Amino acid sequence: MTVTAITSKQQFDEVVNSGKVVFIDFWATWCGPCRVISPIFEKFSEQFASAEFYKVDVDDQADISEEVGIKAMPTFMAFKDGQKLGELVGANPGGLETLLKTHAA
Repeated sequence: MTVTAITSKQQFDEVVNSGKVVFIDFWATWCGPCRVISPIFEKFSEQFASAEFYKVDVDDQADISEEVGIKAMPTFMAFKDGQKLGELVGANPGGLETLLKTHAA
């Protein structure tokens, strides 16, 4: 599995309402911790094949990050059927793994 970039609000709405569990990495190009944890998020996308993995550049997609209330980067969120299942703020590999294990069923 790969991590797909979300490039529009319409795409975001389709993804989070798809009926599947989706994990989204909200990041920014200037964010050092985002660059550190990004390869870990990508590696987890291979481990948790039952879910889909996406990323949103908060500077390019400000309307999305505003809608979901992003306050710091990186922020990871889990969604299913349009509902947020969970959230992790910060570059914490252990916390990210817990978020994924909790919601990837």
